[in-house]
Amino acid sequence: MEKQLPETMKKFLDTLKEKAKDYPDLYELFVTCYTNTLDTTVKRMDDGTTHVITGDIPAMWLRDSAAQLRPYIFLAKEDEDICAIISGLVRRQFKYICIDPYANAFNDSPSGACWEKDDPDQNPWVWERKFEVDSLCYPIQLAYLLWKNTGCLTQFEGDFQEGAKKILEVFRTEQNHEEDSAYRFLRGNCFYRDTLSRGGKGALVKSGTGLIWSGFRPSDDACTYGYLIPSNMFAVVALGYLEEIERAIFGDEEMAAAAKALKEEVHSAIEQEGRTATDEFGLVYAYEADGYGMYNLMDDANVPSLLAMDYLGYPADPDIAENTRKLIFSSANPFYYEGEKASGIGSPHTPSSYIWHIAMAMQGLTSKTEEEKFRILKNMAATTGGKGVMHEGFHADDDTRYTREWFSWANAMYSELFLDCFGYRLER
Repeated sequence: MEKQLPETMKKFLDTLKEKAKDYPDLYELFVTCYTNTLDTTVKRMDDGTTHVITGDIPAMWLRDSAAQLRPYIFLAKEDEDICAIISGLVRRQFKYICIDPYANAFNDSPSGACWEKDDPDQNPWVWERKFEVDSLCYPIQLAYLLWKNTGCLTQFEGDFQEGAKKILEVFRTEQNHEEDSAYRFLRGNCFYRDTLSRGGKGALVKSGTGLIWSGFRPSDDACTYGYLIPSNMFAVVALGYLEEIERAIFGDEEMAAAAKALKEEVHSAIEQEGRTATDEFGLVYAYEADGYGMYNLMDDANVPSLLAMDYLGYPADPDIAENTRKLIFSSANPFYYEGEKASGIGSPHTPSSYIWHIAMAMQGLTSKTEEEKFRILKNMAATTGGKGVMHEGFHADDDTRYTREWFSWANAMYSELFLDCFGYRLER
């Protein structure tokens, strides 16, 4: 049965078909990936908000849902219904943040469904309660991008202000995790990466550095060292967005000043505590640090990543950023793989030698040349394992060996790179 697409999307696809007439295979895959999220993962709720499942898991991640709908902002200016879907997602995200700002994934109702019942008193709305700094950044980013690119303001209704205050409160608390935080996460009979050490308190860090502690990475894996630098980079950007929102939309100078002060603290801390010298590459940004002088030099496929710092808009030192990019695309990064089918970044979240489509898309989105962007887009299209959709990870030598049959975030990232290749870029 043919999909019933919105008229605005049909027109947009017709325009893209003409632009991409020399790349029919890339275009057909784009149509599949671009229509997938709206067609299969979006649920309009009775209260006017939007619940977006991640794909093959029936829960909504704050991070994934924002990334899944981001490519539709291009349509939202011309299509009131799509605009309402994205605005409704932001309002639902902030509703969830007000329920529990430490949780990363939620149910569409207080059903008590969960990945694992980690706490006998777990809130029935919460699918999983892994604290990840990026989960509180993505909703701010989506709200801001929707505003800047369409003029829409309805996403700031409902729980936005209460949620924003909770985000600032949590970030401030987690700057002094050792002394001030009551957050704990323990999961029994699991992989080591699915629980936190020290009775659930997690990786030891030095307080007072200005960095924000994170229990888990955007892969949902536990941090080795608690200061996850890419997530702190994202926090700097999101706090800058929040400062502007508070001043321009709400006229709340107190909140704007609080966001600005925290942004400046975290930025200064990254540039002082989040980089280190290497013999081969010179000064680089670390993936993780602990404030005591220990660093984890790697990158992970999930966003935020070191690879994504320019995509996110972090004001990195250009020389250090270039050194870091060289490191993460070398054998010095233990999760960089090369094979017969592709080369790229994987994750400890998936088996060794598995490259992620999300990381390939991010490599393309941050490439400086159109030739490189198209090369990567073509490589993504050639590594679907014959399924005609993106996956989580695939083996560098054999793309028919892959993880996750249905992963909407990866489809959205292919769509975003395709759009970028044909000149569509969001204002930020």
